[in-house]
Amino acid sequence: MATSSAANEASTSSSSSSTSKRWIYEVFLSFRGEDTRNNFTGHLYMALKDAGINAFMDNNELRRGGNITEELVQAILGSRISVIVFSTRYADSSWCLEELVKIMECRTKLGQIVLPVFYDVDPSDVRKQSGSFAESFNQKHKDIDEDKVKRWRAALTEAADLSGWDLRNTAEGHEGKLIRTLIDEISRHLNHTSLHVANNQVGIDSRVQEIISNYLGDGTSHDVRIVGICGMGGIGKTTVAKALYNKFCHSFEASSFLADVRETMQKDGKVSLQESLLSDISKTTGTKVSHVDRGINVIKNRLGCRRVFVVIDDVDQVEQLEALAIDRDSFGPGSRILITTRDGHLLKQLGVDAIYRAQEMNEEEALELFSLHAFKACCPNEGYLELSRSVVDCCGGLPIALKVLGSFLVGKSTTFWESAMKKLKKVPQLEIQEKLKISFDGLNDDTEREIFLDISCFFIGEDMDYVKQILDSCDFFPDSGIEVLIQRCLVTVNDKNKLMMHDLLRDMGREIVREKCRDNPGKWSRVWSMEDAIEVLREESGSEEIQGLVLHKQANFRTEAFANMKRLRLLQLTEVRLSGNYKYISNKLRWLCWRGFPLEFIPEDFNLGQAVAIDLKCSKLTHLFEDTRLLEELKILNLSFSRYLSKSPDFSGLPNLETLILVGCERLSEVHQSIGHLDKLAMVNLSCCIMLKQLPRSFYKLKSVKTLVLTGCREFQELDEDIGEMESLTTLLAESTMIRRLPSSIVRLKHLARLSVQYWSTPNCYNLMFTPSPQGLSSSVGLTISGCSLTNFPRDFETLSSLESLTLRNFDLQSLPSLSGLFNLEILVLDNCSLTDDAIIQMDLGSLSSLKREPSCNPRFTNKFDDSGGLPLHCIGNIAGFFQNVKYETDVSNT
Repeated sequence: MATSSAANEASTSSSSSSTSKRWIYEVFLSFRGEDTRNNFTGHLYMALKDAGINAFMDNNELRRGGNITEELVQAILGSRISVIVFSTRYADSSWCLEELVKIMECRTKLGQIVLPVFYDVDPSDVRKQSGSFAESFNQKHKDIDEDKVKRWRAALTEAADLSGWDLRNTAEGHEGKLIRTLIDEISRHLNHTSLHVANNQVGIDSRVQEIISNYLGDGTSHDVRIVGICGMGGIGKTTVAKALYNKFCHSFEASSFLADVRETMQKDGKVSLQESLLSDISKTTGTKVSHVDRGINVIKNRLGCRRVFVVIDDVDQVEQLEALAIDRDSFGPGSRILITTRDGHLLKQLGVDAIYRAQEMNEEEALELFSLHAFKACCPNEGYLELSRSVVDCCGGLPIALKVLGSFLVGKSTTFWESAMKKLKKVPQLEIQEKLKISFDGLNDDTEREIFLDISCFFIGEDMDYVKQILDSCDFFPDSGIEVLIQRCLVTVNDKNKLMMHDLLRDMGREIVREKCRDNPGKWSRVWSMEDAIEVLREESGSEEIQGLVLHKQANFRTEAFANMKRLRLLQLTEVRLSGNYKYISNKLRWLCWRGFPLEFIPEDFNLGQAVAIDLKCSKLTHLFEDTRLLEELKILNLSFSRYLSKSPDFSGLPNLETLILVGCERLSEVHQSIGHLDKLAMVNLSCCIMLKQLPRSFYKLKSVKTLVLTGCREFQELDEDIGEMESLTTLLAESTMIRRLPSSIVRLKHLARLSVQYWSTPNCYNLMFTPSPQGLSSSVGLTISGCSLTNFPRDFETLSSLESLTLRNFDLQSLPSLSGLFNLEILVLDNCSLTDDAIIQMDLGSLSSLKREPSCNPRFTNKFDDSGGLPLHCIGNIAGFFQNVKYETDVSNT
């Protein structure tokens, strides 16, 4: 029986095709007009509009003169969510029943979310077509074609089997509360961010549908199912898993996608995976687990009664699954667990419910995917068809091989293709890495190969710009080199600017390193695995060949272990302690990343003269150096969460520093005045340095600084008047500080785009003085002011024509500023601002066509907007008298 539930068991956004679909409407309302148009459905429609949700209701949204039937079909096809309001006489209408058939078809084919509401009818009457629904079929549809009636009945049964809301058993029958619940549920679906699935995917939809139909089910059953996807590397297991996750995750109370488990486990350990799972399920960050056994118990306790969808990608050991408590008893009824692996035996050991064996692409699919990369079209260019078929045949239907080789051959002559084919045909059919290596060998020069190997061993998941600075210091020309790797599909960059690489390509890169001297990691150019790094350091077998080494494990070694690593460029350690003379460590280091650095200062004999980036987060440092050190090459210094650091270094020896990050250095009380000599410094992040009271005046003379972050510096008292000289400043974030006024010179910051200030005080204490003329902030696109003593804003506030986001918190306002000139304003946040009725009435909103409406906006406030013009307002907060008895989120992530 369908009951109220926060989690809809319907299918959700589709796989590769529909996750990128541009929806016309967010919600389609299906209802019988005579029953609910002027009550429940009408009220729901208005609530959706007030919430800024683009809803379709047939009598309001149809174009004049249009074909109604075709309009309805297009509206259903173009809607992300359908809400079906079942009422007593719903089945009287053949129109409603035809709508329902189309909606359920879209649910199956497009992954449309379907939310049924049982307004004044028993769900069992809908499912079984009994009661009033039986009367409808017997009296209204007795002369209708039998096949059509069967389709109607099947659609009613399918819809009634979905979790929905029975008004009689929800919110004590209170319609308003049910509408609020529906708005929250719809907003939750609309706010979900799907996993990125690359464009030009071929054959994914059919595979997704096969797994749903034969293995996972449509989400209506209450059993716990564990399903494995098994297949060789590069066959597309992860892509299919991502598409399934995007399709299903809306339908569960919580969901998690644990990517690249094999690599993550080696790098960060089991506890890290446990923490990731718990953070995803609880929708919080910073979940901590003390040890593995404790983590297993916490997972079982928190997930045992919750209906969840979890994907565990690229597993190669049963122990990984055991650490995540992957067992039917660990999850609530209706949960689905999806595991991808190359090892089918592992899935049998676990006792999964079903195994889907991923198949290679068929010839037609493979040719299309290859053509998309080789010719940027769905089929080969003239004269290349037979050559293309030959390449496709050599790739064995593996998507990654088709992409890489297609990208390798793009724009090349037939002669070049024929030469490449000779190489391909010499490689045994099963040696996929050797085939991929042809693209690696075809790179233009050694620097591109070195960049590829560095990324495959050390920099997957790192910020691309950060990596470029390090590689540039190695004379690798990364701007052009990384671009070539991206064009060849050897490297990708995700939407967070992180460098990513297919695990088969990663393994190929590491195999290239390993094959130089397979049984002796001390002679490899790069050492990345924990076991090999421990062997090299413990046996002190390192050689001049080693250019990079990574070890994430608490362990003790002698510095002499590094004595022969004369070419070491890249060193990444976590919780490692070294004893001895640091002169043994290479003086060619470009990147030192040592989490938990164990000393109070960097020893004098530790030569870092070539280092471009030093990252010593969570160190035991009390000061960086005993005496001033000259590090002319250093551009990035990160000492975050070094809780014993009481003062910054003398910067006179760091003339080329560009980025300074000292987040969470809770004892830092002083920044050395020499910071004023750093004429290349662009970014300074001092957030949560809770003892820092001020910056030296010399700092404000810097014309290079673009970003200054002081958020959480609770003792920081004043920004110097000279801040107006920081002509490059674009971002100033100073929330939760003791800053009581902004300097008037801030108006001279012509490039300031983001300004956020908040006085650290009790919520109702208005201490911040905001005095500058708004005209001086004419370039700002984001402005946040909190705890300000102003009661009226300057009249010329509307001159901030570039402003896209305005957040006002903790104000005792008599009136709002005129906003009529803010043509680009998209977000207006009013949080704990007391406004009178007259102030609302007198608001001058002008023609603000860009504003977004937030679900929490009270209709009395949003009535300021012309509903027919679609001028929605994004409004979060509590404006006295207008936002009472409503729960709000305070989200200023856009500011």
